[in-house]
Amino acid sequence: MQVESLDLSHNDLSGEIPSSLSTLTSLSRLNLSYYNPRGKIPTGNQLQTLEDPAYIYIGNPGLYGPPLSVNCSSQPKPIPGENHGDASEDLVSFFLAMGPGYVMGLWVVFCTFLFKRRWRVSWYSLCDRLYDWVYVQVAVTWSSLRGKING
Repeated sequence: MQVESLDLSHNDLSGEIPSSLSTLTSLSRLNLSYYNPRGKIPTGNQLQTLEDPAYIYIGNPGLYGPPLSVNCSSQPKPIPGENHGDASEDLVSFFLAMGPGYVMGLWVVFCTFLFKRRWRVSWYSLCDRLYDWVYVQVAVTWSSLRGKING
């Protein structure tokens, strides 16, 4: 099987472009735009013969080397231990966005109970009935289990 056309554009893949890509001899079209790889573009005769080589790699700021005009020395070096936009950054943003909404929701509920006496009484009455029901269920189940064990 010979690969003639390969389109990996707009993917969530990461890492370097595999050097084995340059060994595909029948490859005539390649699109890696907005693929977001990092590192040096592999060299090979097959990759040099493709049409419009600058378009193939457009939208990939982490790539360097020919046919792009960006060289290796102008690429920023990653700092070890530094967060490079992984999922934990998204999680922090999520909690920072959800926190104020959660606090505001609780504030609305508490203010409602503060100013609406009938709602407050109904809420505490419901909680009291629920507590009594759970207490009775636990007490009956406990005595039933105790009778089965002892008897």
